[in-house]
Amino acid sequence: MEKIKMTTPLVEMDGDEMTRILWKMIKDELILPFVDLKTEYYDLGLPHRDETGDQVTIDSARAACKYGVAVKCATITPNAQRMTEYKLHKMWKSPNGTIRSIMDGTVFRAPITIPSIHPVVKNWEKPITIARHAYGDVYKSVELRADEPGVAKLVFDGESGKHEEVVVHNFDAPGVIQGMHNTDKSIRSFAHSCFKFAVDTKQDLWFATKDTISKTYDARFREIFQEVYEQEYKAKFESLGLTYFYTLIDDAVARVIRSKGGFIWACKNYDGDVMSDMLSTAFGSLAMMTSVLVSPDGNYEYEAAHGTVTRHYYRYLKGEETSTNPMATIFAWSGALRKRGELDGIDALVNFGNQLEAACFDTLNDGIATKDLVNLMEGVDVKPANSKEFIAAIRQRLEKRLA
Repeated sequence: MEKIKMTTPLVEMDGDEMTRILWKMIKDELILPFVDLKTEYYDLGLPHRDETGDQVTIDSARAACKYGVAVKCATITPNAQRMTEYKLHKMWKSPNGTIRSIMDGTVFRAPITIPSIHPVVKNWEKPITIARHAYGDVYKSVELRADEPGVAKLVFDGESGKHEEVVVHNFDAPGVIQGMHNTDKSIRSFAHSCFKFAVDTKQDLWFATKDTISKTYDARFREIFQEVYEQEYKAKFESLGLTYFYTLIDDAVARVIRSKGGFIWACKNYDGDVMSDMLSTAFGSLAMMTSVLVSPDGNYEYEAAHGTVTRHYYRYLKGEETSTNPMATIFAWSGALRKRGELDGIDALVNFGNQLEAACFDTLNDGIATKDLVNLMEGVDVKPANSKEFIAAIRQRLEKRLA
């Protein structure tokens, strides 16, 4: 068959360890035989990030803003052990954090669901998408160890000369102190991304903070979301029959458990970090969790929600067979190609993204699965496969669909 032509390149961000191995397998078997692939390639593998002083990460994020669509492989965020293992010059920051900051984006994570894997919460009938604000709060906090009695204060000195201070705590014994911040600009970008994504995917939007306790910090999130909704999205939501719903975070958790699913749950940074892992586990597996970074000006970066699968990589290096689940990484490619097709008006590319995902579902529904899913699947005759066999089975079904 004639390969599908592209007009605008995707920004391709390669990664680390086992997911880097899967990345090449997916391209070779599921993309390149069918698409005349155009990408602007950036190697975000840890050795190359170290060689470039992490400039490659910055360049890739700027390219994503330029071209509008990126697809990213999982990458290592180094710790002390990785410093030694990779002989790094510096403990580089999280590439995801750097990219989110430059793109000013919000992370949307949703489970990939199939009939044979039932959610732990039995009344969930549709996927729940987590929208995580990816800036500030505890992730950009400053901390201090108070090792003696004393007074901790929160101080603000404005450019106008305004001076404000409040006592955080009078310590009569050792303790710890933490200071967090956020900005109106970042919160507003978060709100726009959430409302736009809700409109694009035609899902209700829930948002929750703890503004009854945090009457200034969390309340500012609530105020900005309401303001953005009223001024720019209310009419669109109503015309589509969508609902924007605000409640307290503890009430939201209870409502989510009782719900049937099928909505976007917008969370502050820490809440989103925790709840996305809870949801992925409750729906089946982190390997079945998609992730897309959406900026308020309409740029997209698709990736898997999981990490680099280090344990499998070490086995792979020893020549051992691995059964690593590539689903989320495949869906990163299908999502990026579909979005590129939508933006460029290439229906064949949109269809290819849809058919690639459908071929994945065909494979799983036929009982062919990687080992992480075997014990989760019910009502099908399960046939365990290694990564290579699983991808080959998807290609067979993709060829059939495209024919």
